[in-house]
This record gives sequence, C-alpha cells and structure tokens, in this order.
Amino acid sequence: MVPAFSLEASYAHLRKADPILGRLIERFGPHRPRPTSDPYAALLRAMLFQQLAGAAASAIQRRFFALYGRDDQPPAPQELLASSDEDLRSVGISRQKAAYMRDLALHVVDGRLNFAEIAALPDAEVIQRLVTIKGIGEWTAHMYLMFQLGRPDVLPTGDLGVRQGMHLAYHLPGLPSAGEARAIGEPWAPYRSGGSLYMWRVAESPQAATAP
Repeated sequence: MVPAFSLEASYAHLRKADPILGRLIERFGPHRPRPTSDPYAALLRAMLFQQLAGAAASAIQRRFFALYGRDDQPPAPQELLASSDEDLRSVGISRQKAAYMRDLALHVVDGRLNFAEIAALPDAEVIQRLVTIKGIGEWTAHMYLMFQLGRPDVLPTGDLGVRQGMHLAYHLPGLPSAGEARAIGEPWAPYRSGGSLYMWRVAESPQAATAP
C-alpha cells in the first residue's frame, strides 16, 4: 500500500520551496481534497466532465443521475451497460462519451479493473492501468490519483486550469507549455498535488494573484 503523507509537512515544504506559492497558501488557507467513497463513481464523473465547462458538466451529471432515479449517485455498472444511446443522449451525453462510460462499466463488471489492487500501486502504474480503458487518458488518471487516491505528488501539466493559474500567479506573458509548467512545479516535489490545487484556486480567483 502507498503510505499516507502529512498534510502539515506538505504545506511546510511548499511554503519553503516556493515563496509565491507560500503566499497563496496563506491567502487561501490549507486545502485537501476529500475523496469520494466510490472509485467507479469518481472515474465516471471525470469522464462526464471531460472537455466541458463545470456548470454544463454539472447539469448533465444531474440529469444523468435522475435518469436512474438518483439525486447524487451514478447508476451501477450493470445499469449503465443496459442503457441505450438514446437514453444517454437524452441527458446530454454524446455517443462517443457513452461508449467510453460503457467501457469503464464493462471493465468493472468483468473484473479487469480492480480498484483495491490499483490503490496499492505506484502512481505510474496506476496511470498505465487506467489508460487502457477507452476515454481515460493521462488527465483523467491524474484526477483519479489526486482526488480519489489522495496521492501527494501529481502535477497535471496538461490541465488548462493549472496552466492558467501558473500564468496568473507567476505573471507569465502567456500560458506555460507543459514543459514550462513542469519546471515551475519541480520545486514543489514531492507535494506537487498541493501546488496544483492552488493553481486551480488562482485560476478561479484571478485577483488573488495580485492582492498584496
């Protein structure tokens, strides 16, 4: 099993390693994501939110849950596999995304995706396992590592929000490339997940990057 880490130690390291990030931690306060209790639901949610604005994705998610008579829980894998494309399109899910979601459900049903086994693997191996499922790329795997498994050293350099936060926090002339984002986040290791969280916060509240 991958060992737990100290939240206090992570923030102490980030403050010392990066003064700009340290000021953001003081401004926003400490933050740690709370994982969902259902890893299948976490991956399904990540798929739903791919390439969609947050508000639009949340609306689709509500309609998707309601399709199965639920308020805040997705359908069981067997229920999803029994759903037609027409059912899923009626709540705003594209045919391609529906196929991806079914592939995830099938991996769960037939045992190819064992969440307990994955939870014990190193980050790189978790990513390797997850990206074999249609519709799960590196971004979704990174989100799973951070928000479901609580891994401390994840830097999703392909995430627009992280790059936008870096652009604002470090007063860059434009969005950093993936390589530039990796270099900015290098001093945060081995707690790059924490730094990433604050980049999202800055992207959501741009004034925080310029506040005294």
